[in-house]
Amino acid sequence: MAATARHDREMKQKAEKALNNPNVDPIEKLRLQCLSRGSSGILGLGRVFRIMDDDGNRSLDFAEFSKGMRDYGVNLEKKEVKKIFEIFDSDGSGTIDFDEFLIKLRPPMSKARKDIIHKAFRKLDKTGDNEVTVDDLRGVYNVKSHPKFKSGEMTEDQIFRLFLDTFDTPDDKDGKITSEEFQNYYAGVSASIDKDSYFILMMTNAWKL
Repeated sequence: MAATARHDREMKQKAEKALNNPNVDPIEKLRLQCLSRGSSGILGLGRVFRIMDDDGNRSLDFAEFSKGMRDYGVNLEKKEVKKIFEIFDSDGSGTIDFDEFLIKLRPPMSKARKDIIHKAFRKLDKTGDNEVTVDDLRGVYNVKSHPKFKSGEMTEDQIFRLFLDTFDTPDDKDGKITSEEFQNYYAGVSASIDKDSYFILMMTNAWKL
């Protein structure tokens, strides 16, 4: 359903190699640092920002943005963090919209890839509330062939929750996947796959689209 271990390993290696280039601009450097953590790297950064957004306005000032970068443990100099913030604060308001920031941080994807990710999420989100929960997975994600279900180690609901946790950061498992989180995750998977045709085939097979 998600990225394979091989995809993640290849992507991490590719990102780490690219980080050795001293001429990488700050935004690309941040993107590569996220990808070096695997498919859920950008999703994880988004989670850090969401936790920090106390007033729920989905925007961050420079102090919050800097703290988010530190909390996530990215290796950027203060001047690089400031440059990234200034690029995204295009209107000079002193705040940035973190949804817009994360969309631009995602590795570039073709329209075909974006469309198939959107299609997979729509299939999962049976209730149409822009969130996928355990209830949404019933009848969509078949656990019968899962080894831990077959052995009796885990119930259907436990396996559903295990699947949802794939899209969560370890310290903030809320058992929900939003459309944005799903896209952030698969943008990471996409970065490890060169051909559109292979990515589309993988998504089609995984989600029976």
